[in-house]
Amino acid sequence: MARPFLCLLALIPAAAVAAPAVNGHVDYPAFQRLTSHVSPIRAKRLISLDQFKHKARQGALILDARSADAFARGHIRGAVNLPFTDFTADTLAAAIGDAKRPILIYCNNNFSNNRPPVALKAAPVALNIQTFINLTGYGYHNVYELADLVDFNDPKVEWISSDQAAVTSSAGQP
Repeated sequence: MARPFLCLLALIPAAAVAAPAVNGHVDYPAFQRLTSHVSPIRAKRLISLDQFKHKARQGALILDARSADAFARGHIRGAVNLPFTDFTADTLAAAIGDAKRPILIYCNNNFSNNRPPVALKAAPVALNIQTFINLTGYGYHNVYELADLVDFNDPKVEWISSDQAAVTSSAGQP
């Protein structure tokens, strides 16, 4: 049955078969080059929780690229939220400031809890990977990624849950 179709397809002039439109705003080959470039850099920038916390105390920005809803339900103390879907040159500049500033990233897959707000993602598409690639692509080259798997209940993590945030904000209210 497929054979007659192939014969008919062969009769259509090559010029009549439209090539897919090229969108200059989507460049997969450039993305592949970027990921190849970033891979060895990222491998050297995976750091332990102790190193992560030390860099944060020294003024590094903790960037949480999860959704605003997930961030509101819980995050590492001191983190700034800019959802990955909102990354643009302007939003990154507003959130980070100096492109040379050290940036610390983490995602759901850094937590062993595997429940909201840090439900486990498929390992090949963990948000850390895309965040690291995109930050580098936007010119932020001082990025460090939490390598450890931690429990957000561990006091060392300094996890702020929505319950704690509510208590903290209401504590200052009369």
